[in-house]
Amino acid sequence: MRGKQLRMQRLFRHSHNTLIVPMDHGVSVGPVPGLEDILTTVREVAAGGADAVLVHKGQARHLIEAGEVDIELIVHLSASTDLAPEPRSKELVSTAEHAVKLGATAVSVHVNLGSPEEAHMLKGLGRVAEACDDWGIPLVAMMYVRDGIKENEYNPVKIAHAARVAEELGADIVKVNYTGSPDTFRQAVEAVRIPVIIAGGPKMDTTHELLVMVKGAIAAGARGVAIGRNIFQAANPRELTGQIRGILDTGLDR
Repeated sequence: MRGKQLRMQRLFRHSHNTLIVPMDHGVSVGPVPGLEDILTTVREVAAGGADAVLVHKGQARHLIEAGEVDIELIVHLSASTDLAPEPRSKELVSTAEHAVKLGATAVSVHVNLGSPEEAHMLKGLGRVAEACDDWGIPLVAMMYVRDGIKENEYNPVKIAHAARVAEELGADIVKVNYTGSPDTFRQAVEAVRIPVIIAGGPKMDTTHELLVMVKGAIAAGARGVAIGRNIFQAANPRELTGQIRGILDTGLDR
């Protein structure tokens, strides 16, 4: 497990809390604003203090070949597109072994609990977790409640359940939706022993709203954030990344 421990430390390279910027949206929704020139965006968030970016294997290869970005790479193993009849059904499209060969620091898997394909996705999560143990690479489990009832996506009891599923099946870090307040989110943090990080969610109206969410999560004991479009679609991704980095490191804006 030594290799996994070393890679875990790299995901928390700046402080006790990690700042991950997911940029895997090209598969699900296409080349959205902010990701047309993904290398430039990666450079900006790296300069702002992000620990890692999360991308699919094709983009990981391009970023590694660029050879000039000082940031950790998480290779996302799950995929579906918004063009599919059932976009919530995620399929594994790569492996932990391939990610290690690419030079990734970690891998991630997406599971939608409550969807018709839940069992299939859980089976994939379990198998990837075992492969990650074999290859010494950390696994980030993205756990969402997607049972068709919008309110359940942020329900504290269901979010805590989602976090526990990830831990039980072998994930090293779990990413879940923020429940809306430190008091309610603490249920998810206390449900597991692995680091809990929050998803950024849909694009927010204001930076203040985003920073309040980050502060609330850290106050509840979260170990970081995985924020995508709210960072890479910001007017100044580097500056916003730095503001979030300040909260994660000291609890204050910088």
